[in-house]
Amino acid sequence: MQRAEGYLEPIVPEYDNFVIMARKEDKIPATLRSFAVLEALVQAERPASLTDIVAACKLPKPTVYRMLAMLESAGLVARDPGAARYTPGPRLATLGLGIMQNASLSSARHAILAQLVEQIGETCNFTMLHGGEVMYLDRVEAAWPLRMNLTSGSRVPLHCTASGKLLLAYLSKSARDRLLDNISYTRYTNSTIPDRRSLEAELARIRKARHATDNEEFHAGLVCVAVPTRSPGGRPCAAIAVHAPMSRMPLGRALEYLPLLRKAAEAMETTFETSN
Repeated sequence: MQRAEGYLEPIVPEYDNFVIMARKEDKIPATLRSFAVLEALVQAERPASLTDIVAACKLPKPTVYRMLAMLESAGLVARDPGAARYTPGPRLATLGLGIMQNASLSSARHAILAQLVEQIGETCNFTMLHGGEVMYLDRVEAAWPLRMNLTSGSRVPLHCTASGKLLLAYLSKSARDRLLDNISYTRYTNSTIPDRRSLEAELARIRKARHATDNEEFHAGLVCVAVPTRSPGGRPCAAIAVHAPMSRMPLGRALEYLPLLRKAAEAMETTFETSN
């Protein structure tokens, strides 16, 4: 293999037909350079071009190009079909989910939810976006005989749940549009938002209010209120919500618990700092 000027020997053996080369002036270990590329993709608000990633990582363009090829072959990076832009790959998404569900951290998060349930007296959950749906990372049930059977790993739709609408509302416009283009807008109840135009108007209201509600939109007789939890960088990345039957907790009463929900969200954010 011919060596480009200014490069040393490959620092790792050939990997799926790609070779990582180290520049003489580059003092950053190869592993950390790869991590910088992945971090840039995760933090990008839209699919990132090679130029975008080079600017974010402050690494030479040939180095970033080879790293993207290697990471793509490993499933950590995905390239948009028909476009020279990159997004986090399925393997990276699975890794991120595993971190969120890590046992050493989930116990602290479960304790935060348990305390919130004790204060409110109704079921609370912790959710995030995953694969175009809302996925439950954790859930603590209230001690009532009438309740929904949703466990960690359960998934619910975006357009008719408080957490789903909240997380949609805080996405970048390009990411939000991609999801809105593929939502089926299934009618679960008479109150389900029926179309994209109505949902976009609802999302604008959510961004202004900084919370979302589900007023019998997913299940008749069930209401929910959700608030965002933010990453160390300040971006909403998950949600904490309370839900209950209207017979026990009308929506107006549920909204009275917003201060407690926001306080729990702040406590949850400290667990993100621990994991980084």
